[in-house]
Amino acid sequence: MEVKEEESSGTPLELFLKIGLDERTARNTIANNKVTNNLTAVIHEAGVTEGCNRTIGNLLYMVATKYPANALIHRPTLLGYIVSTKIKTPAQLEAAFSFLSSTASESFELKEFEEACGVGVEVSEEDIEQTVNEVFKQNKGSILELRYRINVGDLFGHVRKRLPWADPKIVKKLIDAKLYELLGERTAADNEKPSKQKKEKPAKVEDKKVADENPVQPSEDLNPFLIFPNPEENFKVHTEVFFSDRPVLRCCNTKEVLDKHLKRTSGKVYTRFPPEPNGYLHIGHAKAMFVSFGLAKERGGCCYLRYDDTNPEAEKKEYIDHIEEIVEWMGWKPFKITYTSDYFQELYELAVELIRRGHAYVDHQTPEEIKEYREKKMDSPWRDRPIAESLKLFEEMRLGMIEEGKATLRMKQDMQSDNGNMYDLIAYRIKFTPHPHSGDKWCIYPSYDYAHCIVDSLEDITHSLCTLEFETRRASYYWLLHVLDLYQPYVWEYSRLNVTNTVMSKRKLNFLVTNKHVDGWDDPRLMTLAGLKRRGVTSTAINAFVRGIGITRSDSSTIRLERLEYHIREELNRTAPRTLVVLQPLKVVITNLESGLVMDLDAKKWPDASTEDSSAFYKVPFSRVVYIEQSDFRMKDSKDYYGLAPGKSVLLRYAFPIKCTEVVLADDNKSIVEIRAEYDPSKKTKPKGVIHWVAEPSREVDPLSIEVRLFDKLFNSEVGSYLFYVDLFISFPNPCPSKIERYLTTSVFIVRILQNMKIGFQM
Repeated sequence: MEVKEEESSGTPLELFLKIGLDERTARNTIANNKVTNNLTAVIHEAGVTEGCNRTIGNLLYMVATKYPANALIHRPTLLGYIVSTKIKTPAQLEAAFSFLSSTASESFELKEFEEACGVGVEVSEEDIEQTVNEVFKQNKGSILELRYRINVGDLFGHVRKRLPWADPKIVKKLIDAKLYELLGERTAADNEKPSKQKKEKPAKVEDKKVADENPVQPSEDLNPFLIFPNPEENFKVHTEVFFSDRPVLRCCNTKEVLDKHLKRTSGKVYTRFPPEPNGYLHIGHAKAMFVSFGLAKERGGCCYLRYDDTNPEAEKKEYIDHIEEIVEWMGWKPFKITYTSDYFQELYELAVELIRRGHAYVDHQTPEEIKEYREKKMDSPWRDRPIAESLKLFEEMRLGMIEEGKATLRMKQDMQSDNGNMYDLIAYRIKFTPHPHSGDKWCIYPSYDYAHCIVDSLEDITHSLCTLEFETRRASYYWLLHVLDLYQPYVWEYSRLNVTNTVMSKRKLNFLVTNKHVDGWDDPRLMTLAGLKRRGVTSTAINAFVRGIGITRSDSSTIRLERLEYHIREELNRTAPRTLVVLQPLKVVITNLESGLVMDLDAKKWPDASTEDSSAFYKVPFSRVVYIEQSDFRMKDSKDYYGLAPGKSVLLRYAFPIKCTEVVLADDNKSIVEIRAEYDPSKKTKPKGVIHWVAEPSREVDPLSIEVRLFDKLFNSEVGSYLFYVDLFISFPNPCPSKIERYLTTSVFIVRILQNMKIGFQM
């Protein structure tokens, strides 16, 4: 390779090429001064300035970019293992990083180190093949269903979890071979990308990607919680906080802190579901419950229900009671029910300690001034006030001696950071408002950014799980725990749940409720869990839906409402008995059936009920007068129409074929008064159409009449949540069912078996 004059022997570029980096990677590395300096030092430290093979070079590059900063004293030892090829795979190297990070600057036994890194462990191809076969056996259903669209990375991860030191190239080769053995050659369908339906873009509205997936329930074989580490692994660097004056904070637990935590928890998984009691829970919270409660259940751990009640102005006892009720309805049992307000005293004492350590100050800027100063990256005029003065003022805040809005306690973080969540966030503010849980004991209340991470630590949470919009808050989360020397939970963000044709924001839901555009928080059109429950959706269907979506970090898609409806149908088809109902009745007189004769016929409670199961049937009357849906009759027939028409036959479900022989019209010669028909008692007629019906239970006695409320989607537009503006609202919600406009009728006919219906009614 030709080297330019300015890149002569001994330059970083030449060193990087000698260890096997390709030219593009080498040049990109040189563009980063930090990595260049680290890699140059590693090459000299390893004694390979004259070059090495590419495998060793790639491992050295990993050392330069990922080595734990708290264990630099042990780096020469690790490099010796790499150069001698005792450590030869990325998996071994990652294990070495974990071991050394937990060891830090302390001495360690080489034997323990080698065991932790798999030094000398040889995994045979036979062992790998056996493990691959086991993984395929466990996931066979998913593989056969998805074929070559299966996520091979997941299969690879299952094998690696069991054989961490297996050669990844052999693992990949055997997985590919096993796929071919099971599925054969790729078909054209395997290579096709899922088709995307084109949608019209609403005017002046940003288009949002919608996941165009077939609503097929994924196999339960793939455990969605395998992505989470075990509590004893919580010694790795959680995140790096880059300060504007160059230092980098690599947040992680020390061995001593982690050991104390594991002793308190007995090594169990501890999670929390932390809703704010300022509204009703929606289906997005169902996913959050599934992730946090589900992980704890799967690992034999504990999950708190913790109310994030730091804002007394927005919180109500009604919401607190609702949340507890809904969590139970969703099938989850909290380990304990706690409140952030339970820890107000500890939070206050830690705030005092934060001031003493020089990491917080009392500020007198107004909210507008704070916003302006943050936008300009300017320090508050009170940022450098003496510690003693801030301590005195904070005590006066607590005692109610300072007016509301005249002072806040702010964390002294980094006003020049690239992360806006490090701009001296507010820790405490004054609010002369009684608290629904703690009463009037406090007039200062902690902020979410201050309280959330500390309470996670105080409750020994092992996995602090939240949605992706909180990812930028990682820096402040770990910064605060670090400066207070507190235990640090493992934080993991996942994509929030977005569903078409609705809104998911509590603020927007509150707007709909308070402005009476909907019939309360439990309006059946809303994606609140109370609304879904009122609509008849089961908690098991909702949990199946969120499990099917999975726990990923992909935040670019919205799930179609039809996918949720698929899971609802799957559940109701197994559990909810069906019966005959006619919403808009049209009278049919069967002229060849004896007047007064009533036949009891067998009808299925479930569409796919077995004929061998007598309990799956119920009796319905069939008589001379029956009622069908108005929409199931037309005066003009057509090839693509399967309902009833003059001279045409249809099958009354579970009963007999009937043929229209006459249509009786009103005086206007347009409105249909009744249909006259003849039935085929032999059932030899085989019409294509099958329709619902309800009969008179006895001569000249109407079927049971009830009121029915028909609910549709909240928004006709698929992207309703993104069109939600106050001035546009009236033109976008589905006009069908508001409290006033909702379709109500008293002329709906049902079978009499339902006359004693109530919640929990069984046919």
